[in-house]
Amino acid sequence: MCTTDFCLCPAWVIAIAYLIGSIPFGWLMGKLVFGEDIRQSGSGNIGATNALRRFGTGAGIIVLLLDLGKGLLVMYLAGRYLEPQSLEYTLAAAFVILGHIYPIWLGFKGGKGVATAAGAFVMIAPLPLLIALLAFIITVVVSRYVSLGSIIAALTLLVSMGIYHLFRPMHYSMLILVALLVSLVIYKHKTNIKRLVRGEEHRITFSKKGSQ
Repeated sequence: MCTTDFCLCPAWVIAIAYLIGSIPFGWLMGKLVFGEDIRQSGSGNIGATNALRRFGTGAGIIVLLLDLGKGLLVMYLAGRYLEPQSLEYTLAAAFVILGHIYPIWLGFKGGKGVATAAGAFVMIAPLPLLIALLAFIITVVVSRYVSLGSIIAALTLLVSMGIYHLFRPMHYSMLILVALLVSLVIYKHKTNIKRLVRGEEHRITFSKKGSQ
């Protein structure tokens, strides 16, 4: 369902959201600014955390903001041209996140989707996102494990979205998306979980230039 005379069919929604989501800002930062492939160092991930470790705090923050921006942009556009209580709106959120995780440009091997999902949920449900963000910050400050913070934040988002739905009902597909997203985030962190259990997970540090 559309909110203006301009209408996008589900296929176009999926294509546009996916292509925007698949822009690999972490990889581009490494190649264009530092002349390195971010996938060849650290965790091998193209996201902000690995950019921070490899290229320093400034680069990590820039990649974080750009990855957030992908989700924010897609859902801003979706809000202008689609009805929020529609399947198409949910598809836009789903595929911008999937684009980041499985970018066509890098052989479908991308990031973990946390930052892009956060950007999307700024537009979808800011209050549950804020609660999840607070859970993330507290976990990272206390433990200095970004991976653990991401997992805790995802689970917090799931619970807070369920409560939010009781007061501001959403399309059922959005709740399904959140449940699937949380499952995917945890799955993408499976190697981090193993390292956490073994006590081998890297703790976050802030520096001008990241280390290997």
